[in-house]
Amino acid sequence: MRALAIAATGMNAQQTNLEVIANNIANINTTGFKRARAEFSDLLYQSERLQGVPNRANQAIVPEGANIGLGVQTVSIRNIHIQGELSQTGNELDLAIINRGWFQVQLPDGTTQYTRDGTFSKNAQGQLVTAEGYAVVPNITIPQDTSKVVVNETGQVLAYVGNAANPTEIGQLTLANFVNEAGLQPMGDNLFQQTQASGEPIVGTPGDPAFGTLKQGWLESSNVDAVKEISEMISAQRAYEMNSKVIQTADEMASVVSKNLK
Repeated sequence: MRALAIAATGMNAQQTNLEVIANNIANINTTGFKRARAEFSDLLYQSERLQGVPNRANQAIVPEGANIGLGVQTVSIRNIHIQGELSQTGNELDLAIINRGWFQVQLPDGTTQYTRDGTFSKNAQGQLVTAEGYAVVPNITIPQDTSKVVVNETGQVLAYVGNAANPTEIGQLTLANFVNEAGLQPMGDNLFQQTQASGEPIVGTPGDPAFGTLKQGWLESSNVDAVKEISEMISAQRAYEMNSKVIQTADEMASVVSKNLK
């Protein structure tokens, strides 16, 4: 009975849906996290009767056929790259991106990945690094005797060194954009990696056309909406239960047929 296999695909799809929702809820307080959404499509159809052709020779054309769907499949887990709310931290090295753009981060193997998490600090050499210790690109080194760091909205980094009354420019932060942000691959540690689907990074200065600006002393919160996720979770649970009920019903019907054939 096809209903058993069809309902099984529905249960698998809702299990995947619930796993995506669970990950969203788990990261509700993760800085710069972008919620994900599971997307599905129907499977191939089995034709019992074709439409648009005569059923028999010299007969009228059949206006509607009989096509039975074979279930559902997961086609993608899409990250929703919309702006999260900003929260003030007061830390001069915390930076939030307003609108489009990604910070560039260099990993120990020399590759570059991308993040919206602006939780930065200094390492032992004074380099600006992420919470995981990855260097920010382009490299910004803060002098040892700096009393205050100022980052303006266009990414210019200024430092008050020693007793100087005027700041010294020590670097310029840049941002990366992508034609298709949904094509970026999440790597964990709040990092994303470019793929052929995302396209090559387009690097520019904050405030340039199509690039966002920076806000010092603030961080971008997760864009997960708790109420929406709970609603989605209840919907996934109900859909799972209905598919389970279909399997139970199909099994009972098969049992009736089996008894009548004995």
